[in-house]
Amino acid sequence: MLNCRGPVLWSMGYTDSFFSNAELGNLTVGIIGLGYVGLPTAIGFHDAGFEVWGVDISQRTVDMVKQGENPTGDPDVDDIIPAPNSERWNITTSTSEAVPHCDVVLVTVPTPITEDLKPDLSYVQKAGRAVFESLEKGSRTIVVLESTVYPGVTAQTWIPEVEELGLEIGVDVEIAYCPERFNPGDPAHGVRQVARVIGCSNPEVGAALVSLYQRLTSEDVRYVGNLEVAEAAKVIENVQRDINIALVNELARIFPALDVDVEDVLSAAATKWNFHRYTPGVGVGGHCIPVDPYYMIQRAADVGVPAGLITAARAVNRSMPSHVAGVLSDLMWTAGVAASDAKVLLLGWSYKAEVGDPRETPAEPLAETLMSKGITVGAWDPHLDDGSYPEGVEVVSDISSAQGYDMAVLVTAHKACVSLDWASLAKQMRTPLIYDGRRVLDLDELKSSGWNAFAVGRPV
Repeated sequence: MLNCRGPVLWSMGYTDSFFSNAELGNLTVGIIGLGYVGLPTAIGFHDAGFEVWGVDISQRTVDMVKQGENPTGDPDVDDIIPAPNSERWNITTSTSEAVPHCDVVLVTVPTPITEDLKPDLSYVQKAGRAVFESLEKGSRTIVVLESTVYPGVTAQTWIPEVEELGLEIGVDVEIAYCPERFNPGDPAHGVRQVARVIGCSNPEVGAALVSLYQRLTSEDVRYVGNLEVAEAAKVIENVQRDINIALVNELARIFPALDVDVEDVLSAAATKWNFHRYTPGVGVGGHCIPVDPYYMIQRAADVGVPAGLITAARAVNRSMPSHVAGVLSDLMWTAGVAASDAKVLLLGWSYKAEVGDPRETPAEPLAETLMSKGITVGAWDPHLDDGSYPEGVEVVSDISSAQGYDMAVLVTAHKACVSLDWASLAKQMRTPLIYDGRRVLDLDELKSSGWNAFAVGRPV
């Protein structure tokens, strides 16, 4: 492969040379972080013909990827990881080994929140520092943050690191932001099928990155201006979803009190052309929607502007597991099952259907609330191993062994959970109560199979 470092890359002028090398696949792309975002991104660039260097601090992750195995739990990645010793595929735990080879380095590390619901930018800072320490002076390596952050993070976090190391923007390094947007577990919206936006203070670099990402995805790629524009676009995408979900979750609390099924209301409202339908549930999970609003809330607070709507929506969604736990307790009490003797079986634990990832799942606060009431909680999820659950939860490895429960709760709409042999499971229950926490089950069919069936947003 053509080495695009130094004179080869810059001889024709930055943009022209980058365009031509991007079109030919004659660039080397580094990916820092090989998780749910980084690994599919690395695979995508490799499939597009680029030399790829993938870096992860986890030796286990690196070993698995080198062996062609999937460490993420996303089934869409299972069969697309390059085979061991594939050409143009370099995987390591060492940032300093990888970066000098790279023309562009993408940082795809987690951006979680702390226990007090504040943004945790430590991964971004540490990853950036490691990259900047490793790049060659005068290389003008482009470093792109893909992790979700609030407006201003890329510059505020990375530029001080660059300056402290004695590097110069435009000579030694360029900084840009291009948020990931693909949807794990959704092959129709994978890394090579979603639009991308690029933010950079240097339009020339922005244009160069457009040419690179156009090789990655079949959808629109556009330069949108400064870093902050692209950062804000990503975070508000998930803020908007959180607000919309909060609305239907709040309606799912109101309408049963009026003896009205929220799904009947939503179906009726959806007959209008401009109504955007969402479905209530036991809670919002994942690494984006339950997290990103706190980034926007923090940034608004920094500049002295209230974020009342965003804050209120997050409070509604965050409280849904507790609300559902209260409903379940009442249903079991009405059925003659005291909390001290009650047993609840959670069907599904991961945060999303067909994805084996338990992080930020609403199942955990739901289980915690139930157990705080003295209720025994068991869980079955065909996508998770037995070590994925917190202490105190009874792990059900085989659904046929789930005996003596009083309430089954559909938490995650895995195909395996939705298509259970419901008649058989009803016979295994001590009290055949079921609660559809995702509004995907046929309650009438469940009743004919021996269940007393309930659902979120449905009158009791």
